[in-house]
Amino acid sequence: MAITIVHLVRHGEVFNPEKILYGQLPGYHLSSRGISQAARTARAFTGADVTYLAASPLQRAQETAAPIAEITGLDIDTDDNLIEAGNNLQGHRIRGWNTELLTNPRLWPLLYNPLEPSWGESYTQIHHRMQQAVAHARAKAEGHEAICVSHQLPIVMMQRAVRGLPLAHNPALRQCDLASVTSLVFDGDQISDMYYSAPAQHI
Repeated sequence: MAITIVHLVRHGEVFNPEKILYGQLPGYHLSSRGISQAARTARAFTGADVTYLAASPLQRAQETAAPIAEITGLDIDTDDNLIEAGNNLQGHRIRGWNTELLTNPRLWPLLYNPLEPSWGESYTQIHHRMQQAVAHARAKAEGHEAICVSHQLPIVMMQRAVRGLPLAHNPALRQCDLASVTSLVFDGDQISDMYYSAPAQHI
């Protein structure tokens, strides 16, 4: 059977000085550090047998995919299944001492079930659409390599499913750094291995 590798790349750092949960909101682009991270990760694919490149429609993912497109000579296929998780808390500041989770009572009903999670798209839904994106990329690059640029939580859902772990988890335990690469190795249409690398971790 053909061996195919689908690389899931997380986007680089986003320019977000106000510390807003941006989710699927438009207009959030890479910071200067994020641009450097994307360039470094793109260089890690120099000489790789990549024949298909896809990215989430969000600006930060498209900007991360751009240097990969230059390295590989491929066009970017925009795949909506790679988009960030839907989140009803987007647009709010939910980190730090002035988090709206403490000061805005209207948000409290969204927090009743962290295992679902109750504030947005379910883990099962995220995993299902990521499976579709990965299956499409594998088919397009059969016998070669594909790259899909996505976001932390969707990639983590694939990681956990491959490892046979529950999709509900502690976010502090995620292994999915900015501009990191989670590589799924397929033997035919079955995943036979998975490995992780962080080419831009020192930037």
